[in-house]
Amino acid sequence: MTDHASDEPEASSTPWLDESEQRFWRAWILSSTLLENRLNRDLQEGHGLSHGDYGVLVMLSEQDGHRMRMSALADVLALSKSRLSHQITRMEKAGLVRRDGDVSDGRGIFATLTPHGYERLVAAAPTHVTGVRKYVVDLLDAEERAQAAVFMERVAAGLRECS
Repeated sequence: MTDHASDEPEASSTPWLDESEQRFWRAWILSSTLLENRLNRDLQEGHGLSHGDYGVLVMLSEQDGHRMRMSALADVLALSKSRLSHQITRMEKAGLVRRDGDVSDGRGIFATLTPHGYERLVAAAPTHVTGVRKYVVDLLDAEERAQAAVFMERVAAGLRECS
């Protein structure tokens, strides 16, 4: 780049990552990608569920009546409504969930966990917990986990504010 004005952006206007920041960022990306892939593979191989499907089943299992408005489910899972709709369609075909209308106002759509979906969740939960422990929890001590939780909650809050 030259020192004179041009149509190209100035390199100095971008706050590039220093060595420490780059190390952190690359470790974050690599570990999060490897973790998601490993948890997904474990659930696929052991139970025919994707990690995304497992997340939907967990969220529904924790709700009264095992059901949740689709828009709220998309928000809590950080998915677009369109992406969640496609996922629910696949899960409906597998008999894991069903869509129900909201009888109180006739407008909202709920995703509801089916008995078959609940059985699959119960069967898959030990595999998921074992993976979470093996790949993350057991690698950190209690203080590191507490610090990491604060850090990740701050990052998540910042990202939600950008939405």
